[in-house]
Amino acid sequence: MSMFKVFDAAASGMSAQSLRLNTVASNMANADTVSSSIDETYRSRQPVFSALLDQLNPEGPAAGVQVKGIVESQAPLNMEYAPNHPKANDEGYIFRPNVNVMEEMANMISASRSYQNNVEVVNTAKQLLVATLRLGE
Repeated sequence: MSMFKVFDAAASGMSAQSLRLNTVASNMANADTVSSSIDETYRSRQPVFSALLDQLNPEGPAAGVQVKGIVESQAPLNMEYAPNHPKANDEGYIFRPNVNVMEEMANMISASRSYQNNVEVVNTAKQLLVATLRLGE
């Protein structure tokens, strides 16, 4: 693997983890929202990643991470009987998102650490490249 491909792979990893952190932030920001119908209720979102293969060597190791998209959770929404709530529907129910705050916190920690690991890969590769260039002195 070329030394410069390491930077590309780490950059794609950092980009993917940044998107993952933004998705977690969106989920956490909407965790306590309330609506009066199922259709209007926020649903937890998760990014979908896949390995990005080297076009010159598709059978070789992955060359990075590719974001395939963001999917909404199919978990059931939280329905709560609250007839006095201003957003209650005709039957007295309100709907809350299917965001699990504990899972989102774990996702946030995992994404943050993965991002940090990719930063370390870039820093180490940079140090190795500088050390290699100094061999010629």
